[in-house]
Amino acid sequence: MNFESLEVWKRAARLSADIYKNSTITKDFGFRDQLTRAGLSVPSNIAEGMTRDSDKEKVRFLDIPRSSLAEARTQIYIGIDINYIDSNIGQLWLCETSELSKMLSSLISKIKERI
Repeated sequence: MNFESLEVWKRAARLSADIYKNSTITKDFGFRDQLTRAGLSVPSNIAEGMTRDSDKEKVRFLDIPRSSLAEARTQIYIGIDINYIDSNIGQLWLCETSELSKMLSSLISKIKERI
């Protein structure tokens, strides 16, 4: 399966781009860097995982973006709390990270059935 055809990859790439676009005003470069790196890790590792030869490797690599989503969610919560992230935007990102995590869990389960 081509990673570009996966809805989870498409949505993760859009979220990553949205995080980049909306975090440019943040003057705290450490915070911005950490959040954008976590967001960028998600579609990047989905792509890398789906190009692996073995299903075992695919599962291992797809678990990484699931963890990156948890990292990003934590940073979003903190960013909202300290007024680095607009509450409305942050809530949208929290919903999307939750949905993406569920989508990845489902994809991982499907792949594990083949192992």
